[in-house]
Amino acid sequence: MPDSTTPLVSVLIPCHNAASWVGDTIASVQAQDHPHLEIIVVDDGSSDDSLNVLRSLPQSRLTVLSQPASGASAARNRAWQASHGSFLQFLDADDLLHPQKISAQLSRLQQEPVGRMASGDWADFRDDPANARFQSRPLGHDADPVDWLVEAFEIGDMMHPGAWLTPRGVADAAGPWDETLSLDDDGEFFGRVMLQSSGICHCPDARTLYRRHSSGSLSQAKSPGAWRSGFQVCQNLTQYVLQREDSPRTRHACALRHLRFAFQAWPYDRKHARASEQAASKLDPSARMPAAGPRFNSLRRWLGWKIARTLQARLTSAP
Repeated sequence: MPDSTTPLVSVLIPCHNAASWVGDTIASVQAQDHPHLEIIVVDDGSSDDSLNVLRSLPQSRLTVLSQPASGASAARNRAWQASHGSFLQFLDADDLLHPQKISAQLSRLQQEPVGRMASGDWADFRDDPANARFQSRPLGHDADPVDWLVEAFEIGDMMHPGAWLTPRGVADAAGPWDETLSLDDDGEFFGRVMLQSSGICHCPDARTLYRRHSSGSLSQAKSPGAWRSGFQVCQNLTQYVLQREDSPRTRHACALRHLRFAFQAWPYDRKHARASEQAASKLDPSARMPAAGPRFNSLRRWLGWKIARTLQARLTSAP
């Protein structure tokens, strides 16, 4: 049993049509060796059997809430509002935690100055978690928040939501998830949280498994709202970073992030792709579209990146 000095950790899980996976996700949380957890799952208007699966699980430390479909960010905010922990663990309903994930991060954070947040190692998988292979990732190190974001923007890497453990005070200072966003809402949220923190502590032993779906949506299948969200995230993150440090290196990094989004969006949403390209040019006229593989780069030299990207998109979507 936990004593009065053991911090309560709130594990916050949005669930939408995850009946096939959410049981394993909850089991990985209930298997944590940290003794003082609460698990709050918000079923976000699932049309499959998710809610029945959740209600059939062992209810130890588990609270199940439901709401009409409102989006993952709204579900996370509701779980957060219902929680009581001094640390927050956001987790998607199809991802998995290693049994020592939370305890490893807590152990590190309790030795650090107040206001630090913790990241951890992660690996992705599709069907069988046993096939996941952990390897060194560029962002897997201690860092100042601005330095971390500059590196992430420059290399186009990410840290999935489940990899983080965040002190509640830091998250409260950053504010709730933006419920108007869909695409890259986690990038926007954790960018704000990082900039409210006093630094990032990386814990290699705090491992998570990130599920990728083989039937994942194609770029061209994203809704107009998703592309609008992706562009808004670029704008927001640029604003947040430049408010903290407006320098040649941060402007260059923000320009690269806009260019990566422009590449992703073209030709599916030309309006927001062009807007990001223009934003990048204003931030740093010397910034260039990042490399995208030798064949594409060769074609780009002859035809320009937009025609090359359009041809690539047509080949990708061809039956």
